[in-house]
Amino acid sequence: MNLIIIAAVGKNNELGLNNELIWRIKEDLQFFKEKTTNHFIVMGKNTFLSLHGLLPNRKHLVISSTFKETENVKVYRSIDEFLNDETLKDEQVYVIGGASIYKELLEYTNLMYLTLIDEESTADAFFPFFDKEEWYEELLGEYNDKYLSYKRVLYKRK
Repeated sequence: MNLIIIAAVGKNNELGLNNELIWRIKEDLQFFKEKTTNHFIVMGKNTFLSLHGLLPNRKHLVISSTFKETENVKVYRSIDEFLNDETLKDEQVYVIGGASIYKELLEYTNLMYLTLIDEESTADAFFPFFDKEEWYEELLGEYNDKYLSYKRVLYKRK
């Protein structure tokens, strides 16, 4: 499987607070939609619950030992169970959070789309540290949204 991380993070790797996104940037949410539509998205239980429903035209995968599988959501009881699912071997799967899922799947990922927000915020969920020396970095764009400045970077594993 081709695992691709996608996330928006603050200056100190902030991701979220109280199971919600810290920043809701219209352009960035549109980018997320364009990248993930018609693909699989994998997440933890809390991230799924924060969605307030299924995202259209995406196949939802949840890694959780306690979440109940439904008709439209495939549940894996562990990271290993997910990684060993042969039905996903030729698929692009976007990793959309939360913090522990990013941390667990980072070593299996070869691409990351990170929106780097030039601001600090109170947070209780953080993107994991990664060694930038292990990645090629390609600037995809620099943006301003009201009072926020941010850039989008594609990281490709060396």
